[in-house]
Amino acid sequence: MTNDTDLDIWPEEIRLHDNGARLAVTFENGEKYDYTAEFLRVTSPSAEVQGHHPSQRKTVPGKKDVTITKIEPSGNYAVKLKFSDGHDSGIYSWETLWELGTRYEEYWQDYLKRLEEAGYTRRTEPEF
Repeated sequence: MTNDTDLDIWPEEIRLHDNGARLAVTFENGEKYDYTAEFLRVTSPSAEVQGHHPSQRKTVPGKKDVTITKIEPSGNYAVKLKFSDGHDSGIYSWETLWELGTRYEEYWQDYLKRLEEAGYTRRTEPEF
């Protein structure tokens, strides 16, 4: 994901739907994106998911039924999402939310491919 801090994207509305299964974000330029909680969880900008280098990025399986349980503001530039599986370390900047919306299909297909390659599914946690 980009770290383009010069991008001046601001949300007008952030709203949970379907008992936390979906998050809708409307930006001031009129663009609106509807994300599943699963998508936001598996693309979390946290170090736990992204690592500290692209080679450390993790494929997070078994999150099909995860929900967002809480949205907390993080300064005036982002929100922190809390998920039903306990994950709460991702800070979703406005730029990150916008990028996830504009590149949703690319990121989703990449995630599904990595799941398949690792032998994981969207429903089940890996067995170790």
